[in-house]
Amino acid sequence: MMTKEKDNQTPWEDPIVGEVRKVREMLYADSGYNLDELGRRLREKQMLSGRVVVSRSSRPPRDADREAKGVAEQSVRRP
Repeated sequence: MMTKEKDNQTPWEDPIVGEVRKVREMLYADSGYNLDELGRRLREKQMLSGRVVVSRSSRPPRDADREAKGVAEQSVRRP
């Protein structure tokens, strides 16, 4: 049974999560709450950082993906 004292307590909040949420809100507000603008600003900041940016090329489908597709194609009957 919960006591009145426990009912009035506020839940514990992680200070790191709170800080991340605060910074995220500031970044989003600075971009006028526009996701395209936020992305543009972040890419610009990334470019100006002077760090090497690594982009992964798309990888070919795995054998399991190809096999699953082949099974799916076989199960479709064509007139």
